[in-house]
Amino acid sequence: MTQNKNTQALSDAGVSIWLDDLSRNRLKSGNLQELIAEKNVVGVTTNPSIFAAALSDGAAYQDQVNELAAKGTPLEEAVFEITTQDVSNAADVFTEVFEKTQGVDGRVSIEVDPRSARDAKATIEEAKRLTEKIRKDNVLIKIPATVEGLEAITETIAAGISVNVTLIFSLERYRAVINAYQLGLEKALEAGKDISRIHSVASFFVSRVDTEIDKRLDASQDADAAKLKGKAGVANAQLAYQVYEQAFATERWELLASKGANPQRPLWASTGVKDPSLPDTLYVTGLVAHNVVNTMPEKTLDAVADHGKVTGDTITGSYDEANKVLDAVAAAGVDYNDVVAQLEKEGLEKFVASWEDLLENLQKELDAAKK
Repeated sequence: MTQNKNTQALSDAGVSIWLDDLSRNRLKSGNLQELIAEKNVVGVTTNPSIFAAALSDGAAYQDQVNELAAKGTPLEEAVFEITTQDVSNAADVFTEVFEKTQGVDGRVSIEVDPRSARDAKATIEEAKRLTEKIRKDNVLIKIPATVEGLEAITETIAAGISVNVTLIFSLERYRAVINAYQLGLEKALEAGKDISRIHSVASFFVSRVDTEIDKRLDASQDADAAKLKGKAGVANAQLAYQVYEQAFATERWELLASKGANPQRPLWASTGVKDPSLPDTLYVTGLVAHNVVNTMPEKTLDAVADHGKVTGDTITGSYDEANKVLDAVAAAGVDYNDVVAQLEKEGLEKFVASWEDLLENLQKELDAAKK
């Protein structure tokens, strides 16, 4: 099959396209294979909200639910069995991509229980449990970038487990995430592990930054506030790429790289446009650079395939202008640190709520299967 010209152009520019969605229907229908063949999709990410939506379609999971109910499987264990099976099956679909890219792409991400996001020990234990259960080299364990999560990132990497760090909103936290990754590699190296087999991405969220900052700009008395709407998310991500460039050009990193270490790639997350007045491909075409990942909901992927204009690198050389945007936002009275702290708090709350919805809905399915 021929790849779509727009997604091919994005891939040629150095962007790995990952789909931000997974369901058993998508796996069974062959849709995931079609997206690999036709729209340059080379990975998949999941989160509690995605699993909650997938399991709301009970029909696709009915056989497994019946089997789990017949065994009297406890609720938490049933969720574990269902979600890890989907991820394992998706990992099989991406085996060829994984091998062709030497482990860079062909990745499927699964998140630890979000209720453990502020408990480093519990997060580390679950990361190991998920890895042991799925047993696929192309799986990434998602760990939220809370302060407590930094320790979990280091120790999980040190154990030789590849990680997708999620829920990053601020440049300061991103620097801490990169440090946690490199520290984990150093510990893995000391323990005699082959660090060339360890991979990581850092999921830097984009659209949610605009949503919150734009809301505050609407309330600002600054005369130029309205002109700044829809600009902070891209500017913040552009500066994150600058952080990436700087952090992976140090003597510390060169030493790790000489031992086979892989750089932790920036991943643009939350790339579906929330404001209908903004271009629906903004967080894709506006964030093109070498060696990044963009994980898109299918609606955004379809928009890019239909009318996305990929003009090459739109990040390198943008840093002065990006800094001016964030300075102007601050001058308009918007507190950047307060914004990113709120977004992290809300992001975790949303994931916990989705996880609890998932548990509640599955309990109903299990109860119905027992009747």
